[in-house]
Amino acid sequence: MKQPQPTHAARRSPEERPAPPALESVHQALRVLEVVNRYSGGVNLTQIARETKLPQLVLVRAVEQLVRANLAAPIGPDAYAAGHALLPSETDGGEGRGHLRETLAWLRDAVGAAVYVARYTDGEVAITQYADGPAAPVVEEWVDFRAAAHASALGKALLAQLDHDDRRDHLSRHPLTPFTTHTLTSQRILFLQLDGRPPTTPLLDLQEYALGTVCAAVPITAGRSPECVALSIPVPDPGRLKQAARILQGEAAAVLLALVAADSTRPAARRPEDPILSTSA
Repeated sequence: MKQPQPTHAARRSPEERPAPPALESVHQALRVLEVVNRYSGGVNLTQIARETKLPQLVLVRAVEQLVRANLAAPIGPDAYAAGHALLPSETDGGEGRGHLRETLAWLRDAVGAAVYVARYTDGEVAITQYADGPAAPVVEEWVDFRAAAHASALGKALLAQLDHDDRRDHLSRHPLTPFTTHTLTSQRILFLQLDGRPPTTPLLDLQEYALGTVCAAVPITAGRSPECVALSIPVPDPGRLKQAARILQGEAAAVLLALVAADSTRPAARRPEDPILSTSA
């Protein structure tokens, strides 16, 4: 059998790939945050601009994002210090974790569907956070997501951030099993799907993981491990999925900043012996 050839995007390491335009503002905000964190007593916009070399309007927008995410706090005229989300807390999970939960709950209500944050860690797919509700129920995880990356939107969003060799390693441990008649089982076509899409286009699962479930996911990464935010709708409604995916894409930046705030208190990924989450994405 002829081995699939890596596409141009897959040959490049995650560090070499350009950030999706939708998340560029977040990366600018993180540059500002690096400067703010270096000054324990606070720093003014003039000094931040000097060190980041960001245009004034971009800088103001970045600071607004950090303040909204509680990563920076105003301490005087045009001066900022580290926000409450970055300060030690004796409460369960800290303020950063609380802000992440609030962000996911808001996003759940905005898209009208259960939402999930997933991470690729130690060579496996893991759901680290989720938000559901009476009007946005989670869907039964009838096959472990670690074995279904090729068939789930969140799995595809994580695989899309790996290089060619890491993808092949993952699929060597988790073969492309057909879970439904819609499941993609060709490695070559899967890689083309991952690399051939525009960088701002969400990854989709159109009943590939489970019949009656459609999903969308957007890659986001706050640290070294690939992450994504995803949603699942327990009805095969492409129109509703398209609208929800558009909202998910637009709010991915808010989730990424919330993840940065929660990073120091991030929970461990679900272990095999933990109770299974009744989720699907």
